[in-house]
Amino acid sequence: MSFRHDFKRLALVASQGERAQQAVRDLEALEHWAPLEEADAVVVLGGDGFMLHTLHQMLDSGRVIPAFGMNRGTVGFLMNRYDTDAHLRERINMCRAFSVVPLLMEARTQDGQNHTFRAINEVSLLRETRQTAKIEVTVNGKVRIEELSCDGILVATPAGSTAYNLSANGPILPLDSKMLALTPISPFRPRRWRGAILPDFSKIELRVLEPAKRPVAVVADQKELRDIADVQLRIDPEQELTLLFDPGHSLDERIVTEQFIA
Repeated sequence: MSFRHDFKRLALVASQGERAQQAVRDLEALEHWAPLEEADAVVVLGGDGFMLHTLHQMLDSGRVIPAFGMNRGTVGFLMNRYDTDAHLRERINMCRAFSVVPLLMEARTQDGQNHTFRAINEVSLLRETRQTAKIEVTVNGKVRIEELSCDGILVATPAGSTAYNLSANGPILPLDSKMLALTPISPFRPRRWRGAILPDFSKIELRVLEPAKRPVAVVADQKELRDIADVQLRIDPEQELTLLFDPGHSLDERIVTEQFIA
């Protein structure tokens, strides 16, 4: 199925990696590139990490435009294939658009300070020392696990379910599933708990127990905060992002494909 956009002004951003910088030199003459703040779509050269960095920059600036990634990194799960085709604008205008909704994280540290971050892939709580973390898990105001002994716990969006979540034996979520994955990291007690799949309207609270003896850090995509007291999480529908994919190479197809890789 084909789609048609009409992007007038394209911006070009790239990571500092050698392959990405060479791609900038290859593509510079193909378009009259606009500054990011004036563009209505952006071409992102790099890997998944740089794509996340670019999306977060847009969230922080308050101006979000569709992003078309071309893989000049390693995995490139959020990226399209790299090509120096002179018809790049036509290719982008024929892309399929996918909405990605980030998590809103409100965290309180042990000294009482409050912090707000957004995460496109996942929010993870991780023990800071050799001591096992102990965490109380509450969903929609009801305590579901009074004491989870573990290395950590994470909440992943569908877009992030094939990243750290999958490595921690969490489920892969189809992009349109409107679900969140709540996945323990090396759980010790309760030993048989392997996590939960929750509707994306769920409100999740994770409270650190015995924080002086068992300190815990939180990571929202690429931002880390240490010595956490508690974390509250929910989807933030007002900050919707748009990723562009070539027909036949869309994110939902990649998520399905990942489930058949041995």
